[in-house]
Amino acid sequence: MSALTLALPSKGRLQEQMIGYLADAGLHVRQTAGARGYAATLSGVDGVNLVLLSASEIASELIAGRVHFGVTGEDLLAEAGAGTARVETIERLGFGRANVVVAVPRAWIDVATMADLDDVAHDFHARHHRRLRVATKYLNLARDFFGSHGIADYRVVESLGATEGAPAAGTAEVIVDITTTGTTLAANHLKVLDDGLILESQAVLAASFRANWTSATKEAAQGLLGRISARQLGKTSYVVRARIDRQAEKAVGTLEGSLGVRVLSPGGTGDEVSLLVPRDKLNALVAALRRFGVGGAVSTLSTDYVFLPDDPLFATLATRLPS
Repeated sequence: MSALTLALPSKGRLQEQMIGYLADAGLHVRQTAGARGYAATLSGVDGVNLVLLSASEIASELIAGRVHFGVTGEDLLAEAGAGTARVETIERLGFGRANVVVAVPRAWIDVATMADLDDVAHDFHARHHRRLRVATKYLNLARDFFGSHGIADYRVVESLGATEGAPAAGTAEVIVDITTTGTTLAANHLKVLDDGLILESQAVLAASFRANWTSATKEAAQGLLGRISARQLGKTSYVVRARIDRQAEKAVGTLEGSLGVRVLSPGGTGDEVSLLVPRDKLNALVAALRRFGVGGAVSTLSTDYVFLPDDPLFATLATRLPS
């Protein structure tokens, strides 16, 4: 792989949201074979090759090291075993949120927890001489979760269709499935156990450390992640400018830990200093500057991008890459 390979979802809401996320950072995806095609290009950054795959394929390709970056769901990465395969989340993207949960028939009024389900599983096995069936496409997540609760009297039934319909169809008694609002579960007369949350999932940008990382792909990664980081900082921060004296200049440095302030250009005594501050900390920063004796005007600047010399996203990646 000479270029850095970024895998994006090939269709659906996740693709739409990721294309919008990239466009907001000035990175534009163009599907060269039309809206239904699988070929695409990315403008706004050099050295990045796009591939369009299903979300589940992206998880597999990351684990295999055939792509450098991929956008997929945390649930799919966890199910595929990415945690033990040198795949690491670089950024949680804030969309595609859903929960992987354990759900049982609503009519099971005495079953509210995994401990209750364990009791039911024992009784079911004794009464019917077969194990409780759990329908799911999350085979590994389900086994790990049930094992963590000491539940053994069950068997997994792989679901390839609408998992929430399995109890009504008589193919399973319990399900492990993904849900966003719970509406579909309720419509199928199911309820989530009180402690039945297996995973809170969302779309993530993940990196594979099994991929072939060269100086060229590292440079492309720095360009891509730097653009994303700079846009996020631009949207969530203000640049604050003020003229300070020597005493205030020393005090400003103490705000980094308490307010998340970053000194962009320190200046000298009586010169203008530029500070980067989270938007929700602006009033606290101005109050601190007044306490430090800054009596002149304090101005703010809204920016589209803030490029830092030590981009936090790339720094996370660089610590794991071979030198």
